[in-house]
Amino acid sequence: MRRIITPNVARDLKRKMVFIVGPRQVGKTWLAKEIARGYPEALYLNYDDAKHREVIRDESWLPNTPLLIFDEIHKMRGWKNYLKGVFDTKPEGMHILVTGSARLDAHRRMGDSLAGRYFTHHLMPLTLAELKETEYAGDIERVFERGGFPEPMLEIERADALRWRNLYSDTLLREDVLDFASIDNALAMRQVFQLLRHRVGSPVSASAIARDVGISPITVRRYITIFEELYMVFSVRPYTHKISRSILKEPKIYFYDHALVEGDPGAQFENMVAVALLAHIEAREDATGRGGRLAFLKTKEGKEVDFAVVSEKNELERIVETKIGDGAVNPALRYFSEKYNIPGVQVVKNLRMERSDGALLEIRKAETFLANL
Repeated sequence: MRRIITPNVARDLKRKMVFIVGPRQVGKTWLAKEIARGYPEALYLNYDDAKHREVIRDESWLPNTPLLIFDEIHKMRGWKNYLKGVFDTKPEGMHILVTGSARLDAHRRMGDSLAGRYFTHHLMPLTLAELKETEYAGDIERVFERGGFPEPMLEIERADALRWRNLYSDTLLREDVLDFASIDNALAMRQVFQLLRHRVGSPVSASAIARDVGISPITVRRYITIFEELYMVFSVRPYTHKISRSILKEPKIYFYDHALVEGDPGAQFENMVAVALLAHIEAREDATGRGGRLAFLKTKEGKEVDFAVVSEKNELERIVETKIGDGAVNPALRYFSEKYNIPGVQVVKNLRMERSDGALLEIRKAETFLANL
């Protein structure tokens, strides 16, 4: 199936380098090769391949190559300056596409060496919004059970999806993490990962996990940062008027593959909605430059709403509560909607009838709300 970001990537390739970033096995290499079909004699180079590494180091491609694809180039020492040199000296008609599973987006880490030379596009797991023009349109049960990664979602039998997921998570922890960072205690790192699978939907205390595993809170935070850098998990922090204050508070941790969540089906559904909202926010920023972030709302008295979509100016755009079954509007959703005078949506997986509750509140079926993000 055609991925939704394809036309935007093709457009931006004509102007600058393009980075396609996202989780392992989400389809970045497949997408890059699909885009290459539009270029005669495109060249795909994977830094993990010894022969490809030789071509990369020697820059021994033909000068009239129309498209260069660099996969996993971030594993090369000095890769930022390398790409800068290739981009600055390339022939006018050459386009450059870069993919990788570790964070290549430069908002926090890249410094100035590539400033003004690239666009970033995030390839996320499949959501109902991306599936609405396919045979899987509205199939919320399939997405909920299998997760949004293409192979278990589209290509394999239901019974094999669990086997795929076990192998996927094992590969991430056994190979990707250890290749990305020096880990002294691999067992503790795995234990932190497993504990996070059971704590989706609640603020995560590094100190509590540290006590359970027998390591320091600093080490727990380091492991979580590594998981984030490798697109295994993402953090959602509480909304405050001053962003710096929210950074100091405990975040919620969600998985890019919501099917990794264990225990409560409500937590798994909440994670599924989190991925869809994050995909919506990142796609908007990649395509238009309008930034934003995902947050949650919580008061000292315990009033809480699962998600808030926050603009780049730190203004609330809308708030979202998730539920598995039908029911009355969450009082906290009503409280925050009235307090901030913003739209509130209660997204319900099993809902008989959609309805409005006043001017600002809606109760929506999950399949329709998510398909129209």
